[in-house]
Amino acid sequence: MKAVAYSIRAFEKEFLAKANQKKHDITLISNPLNVDTAAYAAGKDAVIVFTNDDVSETVIDKLAALGIKYIVTRSVGTDHIDKETASKYGIKLSNVPSYSPKAIAEHAVALAFALNRKLIKADHKTHHFDFRNDELIGFNFWGKIVGIIGLGDTGREAAKLFDGMGCRVIGYDQSIIDDVPFLSRVSLDDLLAASDIISIHLPLTLQTHHLLQTSTIDMMKRGVMLINTSGGGIINTPDVLTALDNGLIGYLGLDVYEFEKGLFFEDHENDLVKDPLLSDLLRRDNVIITPHQAYLTREALQEIADQTIKKLDMWQQNKCAEDTCTCDKNCGHTATKQSSAIL
Repeated sequence: MKAVAYSIRAFEKEFLAKANQKKHDITLISNPLNVDTAAYAAGKDAVIVFTNDDVSETVIDKLAALGIKYIVTRSVGTDHIDKETASKYGIKLSNVPSYSPKAIAEHAVALAFALNRKLIKADHKTHHFDFRNDELIGFNFWGKIVGIIGLGDTGREAAKLFDGMGCRVIGYDQSIIDDVPFLSRVSLDDLLAASDIISIHLPLTLQTHHLLQTSTIDMMKRGVMLINTSGGGIINTPDVLTALDNGLIGYLGLDVYEFEKGLFFEDHENDLVKDPLLSDLLRRDNVIITPHQAYLTREALQEIADQTIKKLDMWQQNKCAEDTCTCDKNCGHTATKQSSAIL
């Protein structure tokens, strides 16, 4: 099968080459997919994309005109793809629904640790030979109540890690109903009211968009720690800023940002005008933001590459992508334990 992969970073090449084993003719380009770069798909059967690619109606119109039959995204999230337009042209879609959920869960816990023990401030002070520790007081995780929103693969791994630190873990998920070890299931309202730490592990969908906004934030404990390694749009950023200002949210750790498209994965250091909301967040000592790197381990990168190539293998054999199918009609398949981090 002939394919073109957009938004390829240099470090991805070795993993894709290892997964592909020269089975498919794949052109790797660093350019993101958009209206102007869609032409690179000429003569190809499939397009491989990432979350920062433009897979909107206009772009899919162009891809369909070029004969593209398949689109696979190297991510869990598919909100960047216009599924309805793809369905209109009969273009098959697939994603990578689970890839090393441990990597995402470990990053969520790392953010919680760094926030609690004020590691960024401590490191900064030490680099300036200021060894006073008056402003570095944290708390013990032991005995704290941790609320996990989203009980897919990643949420379960996060629950396991927090449980191992002696936390009391509670969880909420509207769609996954089977029993989950290491936690007690509660309603969303009860989770928000009881938790000292809240970690989000949900896919970003129309239903989860702005799940956390003023009305739900007001239910939380004062000084709560909020961690999001999933979809930026799950929280309403202006509402979170207000909650940081009034002390309702005491700590905020983000690996995703509501308005990260066209911003994350690129160097904007020399931009004359910078995103005002993000700038407001970054000036705060009780906020840590990482650049969508929770998935960025060697194990996860290889799993992403392996699953991406597996989709091409299946399509080449005229097989459905099964539970990784994300077509508009989903071909009758549903992933029941979707990993929640949105790449």
